[in-house]
Amino acid sequence: MQNQKNWHEAHKDTLSFGSRLADSVAKGMGSWSFIIIQTILVILWMGLNLVGYVYHWDVYPFILLNLVFSTQAAYAAPIIMMSQNRQNDRDRVQAQADYQTNIDAKLEIEALSKKLNSLEVDKLDKIIKMLEEQKTIIK
Repeated sequence: MQNQKNWHEAHKDTLSFGSRLADSVAKGMGSWSFIIIQTILVILWMGLNLVGYVYHWDVYPFILLNLVFSTQAAYAAPIIMMSQNRQNDRDRVQAQADYQTNIDAKLEIEALSKKLNSLEVDKLDKIIKMLEEQKTIIK
């Protein structure tokens, strides 16, 4: 039997390195792990800067932290949008493939229905013929 790739595997093979990277980043940033790790890092950042005995690299109101978040948002938003655009393209192609599958299935069902109908008509014709033969035999 031939090992044929399904639609998703074939599509994955066409993605560039940048596309796969954007999808991975979007998947990571959209997870609870990211939120939890980022929350812990922010708490540590603020805590170390508030109670640091020797060195405060970002004193209150944490301007450097705000700059880090702004930079993260500036890069995250377009990366996530690239991934969403690719997802929309995948969904469109998948919907078209599903539609074609449904059309093919409909045509096959119609052909089977015609064949079954034809078999039923043939059976009924044979039964009628047999009944007519018996009717002539009985007379």
